[in-house]
Amino acid sequence: MRREQARACAAQARWMLSALVLLGLANPVFAQPPSTPLTLPPVEVISTSLLPGLGMPLHDVPANVQRHEADALKKQGSATLADFLSDNATSVNVNAAQGNPFQPDVNFRGFTASPLLGVPQGLSVFVDGVRVNEPFGDVVNWDLIPASAIASTQVIPGSNPIYGLNTLGGALSVHTKSGLTHPGGSVQMTGGAFGRAAVEFQQGDSHQAWNYFLSGNLFNEKGWGKHNASQVRQFFGRLGHKSGQSSMDGSLTLTDNSLEGSQTLPLSYADDIRQAYTHPDLNRNRLAFLNFKGSHAIGDALIADGNVYYRRYDNRNLSSNVNDAYDGVTVLNPATLDRSAIVQDSYGLGLQLTHLGELAGRANQFVTGLSADLGAAVFTQEVQDADFTVDRGAVGTGPFVPETHAQTNNGYYGLFASNSLSLDARWVLTLSGRYNLATVRIADLSGTAPELNGDHSFTRFNPAVGVNFKPSARWTGYAVYNEGMRAPTPIELTCADPAAPCKLPNSFLADPPLQMVIARTVELGARGHAESDLSWSAAAYRTSLQDDIQFISSGGLTNAGYFQNTGDTLRQGIELAVERKTGVWQFSARYSHLDASYQSAFVIHSPANSSADASGDIQVRPGDRIPGLPRHVLKLRIERGGIAAAPWSVGASLHLSSDVYARGDENNQDINGTVPGFAVVNLDTRYQPAPGFELFARINNLFDRRYANFGTLGENFFPNGSYDSASPVTEQFRGHGAPRGVWAGLRYQWK
Repeated sequence: MRREQARACAAQARWMLSALVLLGLANPVFAQPPSTPLTLPPVEVISTSLLPGLGMPLHDVPANVQRHEADALKKQGSATLADFLSDNATSVNVNAAQGNPFQPDVNFRGFTASPLLGVPQGLSVFVDGVRVNEPFGDVVNWDLIPASAIASTQVIPGSNPIYGLNTLGGALSVHTKSGLTHPGGSVQMTGGAFGRAAVEFQQGDSHQAWNYFLSGNLFNEKGWGKHNASQVRQFFGRLGHKSGQSSMDGSLTLTDNSLEGSQTLPLSYADDIRQAYTHPDLNRNRLAFLNFKGSHAIGDALIADGNVYYRRYDNRNLSSNVNDAYDGVTVLNPATLDRSAIVQDSYGLGLQLTHLGELAGRANQFVTGLSADLGAAVFTQEVQDADFTVDRGAVGTGPFVPETHAQTNNGYYGLFASNSLSLDARWVLTLSGRYNLATVRIADLSGTAPELNGDHSFTRFNPAVGVNFKPSARWTGYAVYNEGMRAPTPIELTCADPAAPCKLPNSFLADPPLQMVIARTVELGARGHAESDLSWSAAAYRTSLQDDIQFISSGGLTNAGYFQNTGDTLRQGIELAVERKTGVWQFSARYSHLDASYQSAFVIHSPANSSADASGDIQVRPGDRIPGLPRHVLKLRIERGGIAAAPWSVGASLHLSSDVYARGDENNQDINGTVPGFAVVNLDTRYQPAPGFELFARINNLFDRRYANFGTLGENFFPNGSYDSASPVTEQFRGHGAPRGVWAGLRYQWK
C-alpha cells in the first residue's frame, strides 16, 4: 500500500512540477526580455523562498507575512530573538518550560519551535537559507542564533510548501548582517539584575569588491532563580565579494553556551518561585556552522542562487530526576542523574533559479530549485544512582551506567517550484509546490539492542495556490490554500510505546511506527495603509492536521512519556494589527485569537489528572483545547522620540495573555483548572549624551507581577519539602515568568 501511495504521490508531484516548470520556461516565448538591468520597484520586498532570489513586493504575497528589522531589536534592548518576537510579533507567545531565557518554547499560531526534546515541532526555522531545526528531534536551539548578527527576520504563516519539512503552521527566516548592509561598528556593555554582565561588539565595512562583518557576544547571568544561570559565548563572521553580476560570501558561527534550567514548580511551592524543584539540570551547547552562498545574474531576467553548509553541533545534558522505582528495599536511591550526549553533523545544499519576465503579455515571476539536508547524530545516555540533599539537589552515589548508544541518519530532499502571474493590474495568481522525501535510519551501536535497527521513509507532494486582489494602491486582499508535512523524527520513532515511556533525552526502544503529519491551511486576509503614516493588516486562518503527533506524559516524572499519532487537530484564528507613526510618536497594537483543539477522540495515560480513571487514563474528546496555547494575546507598544529626532527616546510595551491548560490535562477536566492569564509591562529607553555615545536601559515586568505561562501535571515527591516516596501529591506544576529586572548599558558606535 505504501509503495502504491508513494508512486501515486510521485506521479502527482511530477505532473504539478512539470506544469510549473513549463509555465516558467514559457516566459521567453511570450515575452521579450527587458533590455535594461533588472530593477525592483521602491516597495517593501519579501523573500518568498529559501534563498534570496528577487523576492516579491509585499502586496503580491498571499500571506500575512511579518518583517522585523535589526534596528527594532537593538532599540528595545531584547536579549534574545525569542524575547523580541514575544513582545512584537502577532500570534507569537513564549512558554518558560525550562526556566532559562535562552531555552524558551516559541509558539506561533499554535505551532511550536522548541529546544526541548519531547515537544512536537511545527515550525521551520532558517538562517540565511539553512534549515536549523536539528536533525535529531527537529528541535530549535535559540541560543545558537546570535542576536547581534541579525539583520532582519520574517515570520511566514501557513503550511507554505516552499519551506519544506516542519512548516505546519509557519516558518521563521533569519537574515544576517553584512558589511554592505551594516557598515560601521559598535561596542556595548550591559549590566544589572540577576547578576547579568554582557559585552557585545560588531564591525562591518567594505572596500572595492570585498566586504566583511564581525560580531561577538559574551553574556553571563546568575539567573533570576537559584539554578538557572546562563553563560553564552557567540561569534559571527561574514566575508563577501561582489563583482559585476555575481556575488558570493561565506559565514562562520561559533557558540559555546552553558545553560542551567530550574524546571517547573508545583503549586504548593508558589510562595518562592526562585527555588528549583530538583537540580542540577544543565545543557551545554557548542556549534560550528559554516555557510557559503552565491548569486549570479544570467542576462537581464534570470538569477541563479546557491548555498552549501556544514554544521557541527555538540550537546551535553545532565538532568536530575526522581527515581520512580525507589522502594527503599530493592532500590535504595530516590534519585537518578541522567547524562546524555548528542554529537551531530549536518550538511546540505540548495540551488535556485529565479526568472522575471512576461507570460502572455503579463508580468510573471518563476522560481524553481532543490534542496538537500543531511544529518548524522550519535546519541549516548548513561544513568547514575543518586540521593537528594536538603535543597533537593541530586548527588551521585555510584558510577554512570550506559543505557543507550545509537546512531541516526537523516536525509531530507526537496524539489520545488513557484510561479506568480499578474493577471491584470489588480489580480496576481501564485501557484507553487514541493516534493519532499524524508529518510530516517536508526542503528544500535551497543550490540545489545538489534531490534532498534530500522529504515523509515516518507514522501509527499505539497501544493499551494494563492490569489491577491489590489483594488487600489491603499490596500490588498488575498486568499491562499497550502499544504505541508512533518516526518516523524528519530526520537519519536523510537519512543512511541505507551507501555515503555521514555525519559527525555530518551532511552531508545523498538516501538510502533508513526505516520507523518499532514497540514492543510486556508487563509483570508487584507492589509494596507489609510495614509502615509498608518498601516494595518487583518487575517483569518484555519490549519487542520492529519495524524498529529503528541508527546503524552506518563505521569510521575514530568519528562517521561511517549509519542503517539492522536488523529486530527485544528488551529484556527484571527490576527489584527495596526501601526501609526506621527511626529515623534509611534503606536502599534497586535491582537490574536486562537482556537486550538483536538478533533479526534483518544485515550491517554495521565495519572496526575484528577479526572483519570483507576488505570490512570483520561478520555480526550473532539473540541478539547490543546494545552499551553492561550486563546487571546494582545500586544500594545507606544514609543516617543528617537535618536534621529531627539537625543532621548522611551518606549513601553504591554503584553496581555489569557489562560492556558496544563500539559497532562488534554481533556480539560483536571481539578486545578487552567494556568491563569497575565499582563506584563516592559520599558526601554535610550539617551545620546554626545555623538557616537548612547546610554540605554530596559525594565522587564515593571510592576513585578507574579505569573506563569506554562503548566504540566505531575506528582510532587517533596510535599513537605523533604522526599516522601510513599505519599506523593498530584499537583499542577507551573513554569513561572521572571520577576522584575532592570538593566542599563553604554554603547559607542562609529561609521
